[in-house]
Amino acid sequence: MSDNAMLIEGTAWYLVFLFSTTVHEASHALVAWKLGDDTAYRGGQVSLDPTPHIRREPFGMVVAPIISFFAGGWMIGWASAPYDVLWARQYPKRAAWMAVAGPASNFALVIVAAAAIHLGLAVGLFQHANAITPIHLIDTASTGIGHAMGMLISLFFSLNLLLFTFNLLPCPPLDGSSIVTLFLPDSMAEKFREAAHSPVFSLIGFIVAWKLFGVIYPLVQSFAITCLFPGLYR
Repeated sequence: MSDNAMLIEGTAWYLVFLFSTTVHEASHALVAWKLGDDTAYRGGQVSLDPTPHIRREPFGMVVAPIISFFAGGWMIGWASAPYDVLWARQYPKRAAWMAVAGPASNFALVIVAAAAIHLGLAVGLFQHANAITPIHLIDTASTGIGHAMGMLISLFFSLNLLLFTFNLLPCPPLDGSSIVTLFLPDSMAEKFREAAHSPVFSLIGFIVAWKLFGVIYPLVQSFAITCLFPGLYR
């Protein structure tokens, strides 16, 4: 890949990563605010402006994505929305809904990207690709704005599917571990949440999640592509 092509792809990856991660964290912050915790709201994180999110996690939002792209050709990073621990302890179910909001926002972006892909195919802007990659779900006849749109929409679908899947794994400190508390009585939910957010369990949980993700995500990705293009790729 030429330096110019790498710069273009890297910019596309980062724009999609930045927006998707900001939407994820802003969704956490918005739901927490609506359910009684204004911690993230006061920090300016109920916003699609990435600045407060970058300010809180500069390494995860800027440094890690850039390093991972040049090291492996794709991006990984993280961000976080602050919340009141006492509020979460008092209202574990509300805290669980706050956790649901992040992955739910990524799933919504997957649906929006899928709709955009089908709209582009319907009007002739896009065409089916011979070989699918995360950045290349569809082909375009042009090399200009249509090609850039195809790249960005492909990345919106692929990256948000990844974020949705990874964050739903029921392993601390991921959102999926908090979602588990929706199905527990309040007394058990509080104990589970406290145990799951201890440093030791968080470390173990992240390692387990990383291993599980390598097994689960290819299956999820294959299923998603089948749903996106039914009957076309087998």
